[in-house]
Amino acid sequence: MTDLDAVLGNAGPTGLKERIAAELAAVRERSLAYTDADDDMLVRQHSPLMSPLVWDLAHVGNYEELWVLREVGGIEPLRPEIDHLYDAVKHPRKDRPSLPLLGPAEARKYISGVRGRVLDVLDQVDLAAPDPLRSGGYVFGLVLQHEHQHDETMLATLQLSRRPGLVRDGELPPGRPAAEPEVHIPAGVFTMGTDTVAWAYDNERPAHRIYLPGYWIDRRPVTNAAYLEFVEDGGYRDPRWWLPQGWEWAERNGVEAPLYWTRDGDTWWRVRFGREEPVPPDEPVQHVSWYEADAYARWAGKRLPTEAEWEKACGGRTYPWGEADPGHLGRWANLGHRAARPSPAGAFPDGASPYGVEQLIGDVWEWTDSWFQPYPGYRCFPYEEYSKVFFGETYRVLRGGSWATHPSAVRTTFRNWDYPIRRQIFAGFRCARSEE
Repeated sequence: MTDLDAVLGNAGPTGLKERIAAELAAVRERSLAYTDADDDMLVRQHSPLMSPLVWDLAHVGNYEELWVLREVGGIEPLRPEIDHLYDAVKHPRKDRPSLPLLGPAEARKYISGVRGRVLDVLDQVDLAAPDPLRSGGYVFGLVLQHEHQHDETMLATLQLSRRPGLVRDGELPPGRPAAEPEVHIPAGVFTMGTDTVAWAYDNERPAHRIYLPGYWIDRRPVTNAAYLEFVEDGGYRDPRWWLPQGWEWAERNGVEAPLYWTRDGDTWWRVRFGREEPVPPDEPVQHVSWYEADAYARWAGKRLPTEAEWEKACGGRTYPWGEADPGHLGRWANLGHRAARPSPAGAFPDGASPYGVEQLIGDVWEWTDSWFQPYPGYRCFPYEEYSKVFFGETYRVLRGGSWATHPSAVRTTFRNWDYPIRRQIFAGFRCARSEE
């Protein structure tokens, strides 16, 4: 049972509505904090990989209007003329600056007006109705997770801007050494996916039983220190470790280290939200592509885990540590922007899975060896453009969330995906190897 299910079961629909209202207020506070900057900062495109921040701001409100106000509330469109501007499928990110977007002040006014009506719909809706959008408040979970995902995207944009002073930092617990670097996961059948998590997306469903042979998986994500050994050993200059398409990508783009890393003499530096600092050796490496992660794993005599192996290592729970909601400053994981960086290796021993695998949730999204494909028995809901249109052998799956991911937008069954060349996301990895 998840924390959400407990609210619905113990406090009834009123308690659930109160929680949804509080979560809506919290996510909007976060969105506004990340766009609390001058207009030039918000309307400028800091990279063709990302939208202008003002696009994300209005987009989350337009998404709420489409799903809560129109689909559930039956309310007439407020601004139908802008729908196409904020359709993520119609307009790729690189083209969005050329659109007649709402300006910062108008975007804030628009999303505020939408939100007021959303709360009215929440007050009236029957959360026990059989309609799957209403049942258990699914539509509100949809828009909450969507906005938190865009907040993480905003953080990636703020990092790309390299402008200091816009993103707060925080404190993290210290790391600790690991007794053993790997954990053995025995062969056997386990349940992958979910049928029970109330706000899970369609690509997480249905739950299904699969068999995995025994394997070994890294206890923790690969750290900067470990990755630096690959760099210093000439890993970026040796095609033996790279898939041909990865080698071509690295050569064509002059990739020699993780994104934001530079070398000055014997010291490696990184830029983090406009601040230059030495690369901390004990943090999980981040801002690496799938190709880089795969090359490192080959160099280390290992491989990337499949997403099934990653999920099995979590122990069959909603979170590796159990069913307790991680919260913003929980003792189990580095989530929700408690600090603007990954935590040191070993910082959250209480978050380990029953197998003893640590830091599966939070810190860095973890690349897996799997393509983004539907599960057996997959049913699209509530729209094709969230999952279905991305299935195939184009996108690699990432698991686990990052330090920037909100606790309500991650769980052991959650599936993220991206192109194997992407590095601006807060992604790292851990390795695995087959049982000999």
